[in-house]
Amino acid sequence: MFTARSMLFFCVETPLHAGTGRSLGTVDLPVQRERSTGYPIVQASSIKGRLRAETKSLINDDEKWLTIFGPEQEATEEGKRSSDFGGALSTGDARILLFPVRSLAGVFAWVTCVDVLARFQREAASIGLKLDDGNNGKFILPSEPDKNSATTINKNLWADGKNVVLEEFSFTGNEDPSLAPLATWLANHVLPSTAEYNYWRDHLADKLCILPENAFRDFVLYGTEVQTHIALDPATKTVKSGALWTAESLPVDSILYAPVQSTPPRKPGASLTDGTAILNAVKSTDLTRIHLGGDETTGQGIVALHFEGGA
Repeated sequence: MFTARSMLFFCVETPLHAGTGRSLGTVDLPVQRERSTGYPIVQASSIKGRLRAETKSLINDDEKWLTIFGPEQEATEEGKRSSDFGGALSTGDARILLFPVRSLAGVFAWVTCVDVLARFQREAASIGLKLDDGNNGKFILPSEPDKNSATTINKNLWADGKNVVLEEFSFTGNEDPSLAPLATWLANHVLPSTAEYNYWRDHLADKLCILPENAFRDFVLYGTEVQTHIALDPATKTVKSGALWTAESLPVDSILYAPVQSTPPRKPGASLTDGTAILNAVKSTDLTRIHLGGDETTGQGIVALHFEGGA
């Protein structure tokens, strides 16, 4: 049974490719997606594996580290293997919360929809995350916009005084200042609290855009970044035969979230005695950025982390 819970937010700082392998579609290497909605995700195994790798040197205590993540399949220096006991930390899939889309006004919009926000609200309730900070910040579900309409807090994203133009698509603007507490909550609780994110916290309300659910789905399906890769023959410096492929990535400024939960330790005689101590040991590493997905050697997949709520 989970006894400590927190929400982990991911702010994508370089294109993120968490892939599924080869595809028969138009993109050779697509990103991971939910089966039912097509929304992009990062599977829990990728997140936990990366946290495991990144925190080993930061925790600097093999006994505690094994208690949190469990032993490897092969025997460790302590003689432990994965069949002896499981780790106490559990992560969920990372799901999309805000998706950046090029805008004719305001540079880009952070788009979302009622379905995505309701899913986050449900996930937050499941881990006991409070969505009202009592300081003009409150997570309020907006109304579903009319077809071909887009709801914004102000007119910062309106290109001609009446329309919101995202990529090549035009939506009738609907101004709703009552969404300001939602933007305040997102700015204060989702984005990292570090100084380099001051600009985005200050401008999140100007860039927040609520789309109809079908329009949002289309943007996350077809508005991702697609990069073309080649391999060169080292002798001739020409493209090797067949060595041309495309890879899909989540664009910079995508924001995702994943629940992180912990149980009491399963390791006999563990020095971390309960779930709260387990979760605090991970959060106290002050891990601010990790790499997720592929193409690490070309600087891809750098994400900023922010824990919210819980232990």
